[in-house]
Amino acid sequence: MNSTEADLARFYDQEAALRMDRPLDAPRIDQRSAFIELLAAEGRTQVLEVGTGPGRDAIAFIAAGCSVSGIDLSAEHVRMACAAGVHCVQASLFDLPFPKGTFAAGWTMSTLLHVPDDRFHEAMQAICSALEPGAPLALGLWGGLDQEGIVDFDTIQPPRFFSLRSHDRLRDMLRQHGTVEQFLTWPHAAGSWEYQFAILRTPTS
Repeated sequence: MNSTEADLARFYDQEAALRMDRPLDAPRIDQRSAFIELLAAEGRTQVLEVGTGPGRDAIAFIAAGCSVSGIDLSAEHVRMACAAGVHCVQASLFDLPFPKGTFAAGWTMSTLLHVPDDRFHEAMQAICSALEPGAPLALGLWGGLDQEGIVDFDTIQPPRFFSLRSHDRLRDMLRQHGTVEQFLTWPHAAGSWEYQFAILRTPTS
């Protein structure tokens, strides 16, 4: 775990309980339901979640009949997710504790926005390598503009690192790892950022 990841882990350890009770955006819940329907239609049940948080999305997948394995940097997030019945371990996405090609689908929300541009493709390669060929990977990030660095707008310390990407640039970055089948955005309730939701289909060979 590098220094940026260590700071993120400390931040989310302190805020984990608050995030369990914070409502998710309605569009995100809608897209999660649609993704679950896609997995059911394709007969996919083994899901990798990168950045489980306290386990709220994983719980929804499990309720729909999926088997979820997840990772998170925060030990407190891992503890809460495991307590909710999610198989989750503390790990970096750059060192996933799973063999290649293990999972039939992937889900990662609000995690890759903490990965710097110069490591984005390394992160994507790590995630995609854990998925079967042709697997769908759902990704969600805050972005809409190009901005990278420490953003200190929280009372909780240490401050977090963010890498925000414009919609066009993110689409171009994702296309280097598969086919972008869906790309949607919706606005932040109070700010200039927008949420970017994409479904990427990994190469079949």
